[in-house]
Amino acid sequence: MLLPDGDKLWDPTLRRIDEVLQDEGVTDLVVEALGRRWRHSVGRGRPGTPAEVVLRMLVLKHLYDWSFEECEREVRGSLVYRAFCRIGCESVPDDKTLIRLASALGPDVLQRIVERLVRLARQRRVVRGLRLRVDTTVVETNIHYPTDSSLLADGVRVITRTVQKLGPVVGKKLRLRDRTRSVGRELGSWRMFDHRGESSIHCFRVRREIVAAEVPAQHHRGFPARDQHRITLAHSAAAV
Repeated sequence: MLLPDGDKLWDPTLRRIDEVLQDEGVTDLVVEALGRRWRHSVGRGRPGTPAEVVLRMLVLKHLYDWSFEECEREVRGSLVYRAFCRIGCESVPDDKTLIRLASALGPDVLQRIVERLVRLARQRRVVRGLRLRVDTTVVETNIHYPTDSSLLADGVRVITRTVQKLGPVVGKKLRLRDRTRSVGRELGSWRMFDHRGESSIHCFRVRREIVAAEVPAQHHRGFPARDQHRITLAHSAAAV
């Protein structure tokens, strides 16, 4: 500890978690996962963030429901959290570094960590280990908010990128027109319609009516019956 009586500041919950995380089997799972990030992660390059620090910071993040940025800030400013994470007077990993390291711990690693913790609980006679109940919740992730329009743009972008990668695999150039820029322009025009807080569905209907105003009347039967009146109004507006 950085303070002579710093151990008295520890929360009882943190103290018990610290005793569990001292198990080398749990830490070895994280070391193994971080060593697989790159081909020469173990033997080359500068020293990375210790696995024990990564594990303990992620435990604090989930324990207190922090974001990655909040986790960095809280650990940086607390002597207790620094001691718990085995950081001491060293620099605290920033939030972006913690995001990259957390992504290396996939579902298989988390599953093995849970299985190891269950075995420890059975050895210490905390639980009998006959049943395992898991409570799921929504967790933070570093993606943009998935609106309908953004998902449409993402789908076009991913499909275009995937087809472009298939060319070298099949041995010939595939003919595909890149529509990502045109989709971006269309989404930009949608946002212009949506500047007054109107829903995206309403904006889409307005755009459909504008298109319908340019279509001859004899072809309007392809539109839903509930939109016939609105299409007629669009024709009248276009005529004016």
